[in-house]
Order: sequence, then structure tokens, then C-alpha cells
Amino acid sequence: MTPEQIKNVKSSWEKVLPIEEAAAELFYNKLFAIDPQLKKLFKSDMKEQGHKLMSTINVAVQNLDDLPGLVPIVEDLGRRHSSYGVTEKDYDSVGEALIWTLQQGLGDAFTEDTKQAWIEVYNLLATTMKGGANIAA
Repeated sequence: MTPEQIKNVKSSWEKVLPIEEAAAELFYNKLFAIDPQLKKLFKSDMKEQGHKLMSTINVAVQNLDDLPGLVPIVEDLGRRHSSYGVTEKDYDSVGEALIWTLQQGLGDAFTEDTKQAWIEVYNLLATTMKGGANIAA
């Protein structure tokens, strides 16, 4: 990731934080529309799950400048998700739902550069999580 992409992701994320509850609801609604089978993986209150999602994304975004420090955290997240039943193919649905949610939440501020920066971040995080899941296997 380039410094400009990191800056773009961080500044766009700051615009999402004030609407994080609505964004989480949009995300999960879209995710379950893309892949209804994923709904069975969520056993807890979805509002609380949405809070966890936004908190996790926030930690990742805030630490993009420290990838060596972020990688072990994300690998551990991948291990935990694997134990919940998340498979490698599920990451595609999550990525699609995330990008769609950001587009909805940011509106005109979701430029092509912003979209590409988020895709880059998501691919990095998903690849790292999958690596963490494979370490556990």
C-alpha cells in the first residue's frame, strides 16, 4: 500500500465513524443478501456484532502505518474466524459487502481512488487472515 492509499483509507474511514451503527447494519444486510448461508455463523446479537465489526475495522485502519504490528493481530483474527466456520470463499462475499457499504455510506466521497485503496486494504487484511487460519490448520 502506498502512503497515499493509507491516507485515503484513513480519511474516508473518519467519515464512516459517525454513521458506524447504520453502516454495520447495511454491511450485514448486504452480506446476507450476497450469501444467505453466512447468517448461520452469527449466533450473537447483530447490533453487538456490528459494533465488533466496526471496532475491528477501526483498529486495522488506525494501524495501517504499522503493518509489522498489525499482522499478528490480523492473523489471530483469521484463526478465530476459522474456528467459527469461516471459509476462504467467504472472504469474497465480505469484501463485496464492505466495498458496497462504503460506497453507500460515503456517497460522492467514495471516489475511484478511495475504492481502489479500500480494495487494496481489504485484500491485504483478507490474505493475512487466511494465512492466520492456515497456521491454525
